This record gives sequence, C-alpha cells and structure tokens, in this order.
Amino acid sequence: MKKNLKYSISLIIAMAVAASWLALSAFPATDEGAASVKAFVGARIIDGTGKAPIENATLIVRNGRVEAVGTSVKVPAGAQRIDASGKTIIPGLASGHSHVFSTDQLGIFARDGITTVLSLGGDTEIELRDKIRSEHPAGISHLFIAGPIVVSKTPEDARKAVDLVAAAKTDIVKFRLDDQLGKATKMSPEVYTAIFDEAHKKGMRVAVHVVVLSDAKAVLKLGAKMIAHSVRDQDIDDETIALLKKNHAVYCPTFTRELSTFVYGEKPAFLNDPFLLNNVDRAELAKVQDPAFQQKMSKDKGGQWYKEHLPIAMRNMKKVFDAGVPIVMGTDSGAPTGRFSGYFEHVELEYMVKAGLTPMQTLVASTSNVAKFLRASDLGTLEVGKSADLVVLNANPLDDIKNTRKIDAVYIAGSRVPAK
Repeated sequence: MKKNLKYSISLIIAMAVAASWLALSAFPATDEGAASVKAFVGARIIDGTGKAPIENATLIVRNGRVEAVGTSVKVPAGAQRIDASGKTIIPGLASGHSHVFSTDQLGIFARDGITTVLSLGGDTEIELRDKIRSEHPAGISHLFIAGPIVVSKTPEDARKAVDLVAAAKTDIVKFRLDDQLGKATKMSPEVYTAIFDEAHKKGMRVAVHVVVLSDAKAVLKLGAKMIAHSVRDQDIDDETIALLKKNHAVYCPTFTRELSTFVYGEKPAFLNDPFLLNNVDRAELAKVQDPAFQQKMSKDKGGQWYKEHLPIAMRNMKKVFDAGVPIVMGTDSGAPTGRFSGYFEHVELEYMVKAGLTPMQTLVASTSNVAKFLRASDLGTLEVGKSADLVVLNANPLDDIKNTRKIDAVYIAGSRVPAK
C-alpha cells in the first residue's frame, strides 16, 4: 500500500511538472518570466562616464542593478544569458528638459530609450508623480519634476508660489524670463529676485527659461542652477561663463525647441523616419502634417528669428562646453505641437554633434550629466550598484550618433520595456 502511495505521489508530481512545462512552452520566452539574474554577453559597453568603450564585454544584472561589467566577468550559474554580440549597450538616455502629462507619454519615452525625464514645469506634474509613486506602473521612465511654473506678478505671490512648490518636494523651481520676442511682458526683476530669495530659503534650486544673454546674466547673478535653453541673441561672453562655473550651474541647449518653431513649414524629412512612426502619437503627427499648420509655420516671424539664431545657439553651447560647464541634454519636448516626446531627444543628440561635441561627449551629456544634476546617484551610468537602465543598440553610436535610434531593446531596473 505504501509503495503504491509513493508511486501515486511521484506520478502526480511528474504530471504537474510536465503540465507546468507545457504551459510555459506554449508561450514565447519573455523577460517577465526570466531569472532575476541576467547576463548580457559579447557587447560593446559604453558606460556613460566618458571612458573608452569596453569591447566584447559581459554585463551582469541582478535584481535590477548592475552587479558586474567587464571583459573577464563570469556568467553566474542560472543566469538568463542574453547574446549581445555585435551590439552596443549604453545607459538609458536622460532628458534634462521635457514636459510630461501622462504615464502613456512616459511609456513613449521608455520605448525610445529615454529612461529618465525631468519634466520642467506643468500644473499636473505633482499629481502625476504621486500617482506613479502609489501605483508603480511598469514600463515607464523615471520621472523628476519642477511642478507648476512660477508665473507670479508680484514678489509676494512669487514667494507663495515657491512655498507651494517646495512643500510638494519637487526637484527644482522653474520660471520663465521671456517676452516672446516682444509679444508678452517679461517678469520684473523684483518678482524673480523674490523667487530666488524664497527658493534659497527653502533649499531649492532654480531653473530659468531664458532667450537673451542679458537675462541669463541677471539670473546667474542671483544663483540660477540651470539655464534651461540656449542663449540665442548673441555670443556668450567670459562673464557669463564665469557665473555658470561659480554657480556650478548646467546649460541645457534645447536645439530642437528652436527647430520646432520653423521646421514644419519646410515639411521635414524626419516625418517619414520609421523610428518616429513606430512610436509616435498619431494625433500629434496629423497636426504637423496639416497643410494649414504648415503654411502658418512657414510665415511665422518668431520661427524665422529662431531659425536665423540657431547657429548662435549652437556656437554658444560649444563655447560653454569647452569652458568646462556641464551640458545636459534636453528638448522642451511634449510642450507645443510638434515636439515629439522620445523622438526629439534623438534629434537633439544629432544637433549636439553638429554643434561640435563628439558622440561620446554627447552621450555623457545625455546620461550621467543629467543624473548628476538630478542628484540621482543610482542613475546615469552602467557602473556596479547602479540601476540597470540600459539600451541595447544594433549599431555603434560612436560611429554615428543617429545609431541611438537603432534600438534592439530597452531595460529599466533590469526589466525589459515591452513593445507598444
């Protein structure tokens, strides 16, 4: 009787194992069902620090973090082995200036390899951040925020606005110093001085949207930590560079912000780029392809001013970089029509190289520099202990920065971002 009982139990176990194997084999292997340890083998690894790439390397990810990386790393027993031969692995890209309104938008960023985003001002950012923290949705990029942009007209209201942002524990305070080429009234010095004063009292850093050199100098003298767009009206001088360095400030050129103000009047070729079309918001795409919109864009005087001054902006970024001021990649994407989230970040990389940075310098500005500015010590590089946010590319971006668009797979904290 005992022998029969043991046989029956063994048979039941064997049948259960077989059933489980059949159930699993009925579906293709997915990252979600993979081991907690992954080994990317045979890749070229660009770690985001600016060091030379590591050829034919192995990257070990355990429980969402980088455990080891190098040419002599052994693959742990039981690890999921991922053949990355002939591919290049880079850290997840980061935008230091975008605008985010939904988790769907963060999903677009993630699928396009932009795994960290600073949303630099918006009335819904705090609510969105808190929702993400409570619901923990998968497959979206890390979100940092400025919260509502300070648009006050009196010093008293400016202080109150900063207090509200500080109470919400945003990552930075943001305001605009811009008359929109004469179409609006610029914030007065009394008001923006109050913003800085209150922000400093609350231990908050300040990022400023500027257009012209005189405004950049004014806010840097008050302690600005980020110039959130290029200086476009004239060449940056030594005084401005000295102020940037004194403040340990960063410079975010946002060339594609300028591009978006005029390019659709010229029907740009990138609207047919398969990389854009694979992940684009179709409603947004339809807007920029509307003949009426294109005609309006072609006649827009503001857009033509930005087009004429784009070379100055590009020249200024290179001068600032050469002086040792950190550049952080950003685009102002997600704001007005035609600033395509995810895609514009890759176009920005192209323009940064056109402006004189090497592909490696551009990648550093688009990974570790942004993470350092965000004080996100676990992001930005593929070093031991960091979050395993990485992009597997089918071509080497050091050969051509456009190769960042040749994405094979994206991982956030070691989990593969699912396709759309």
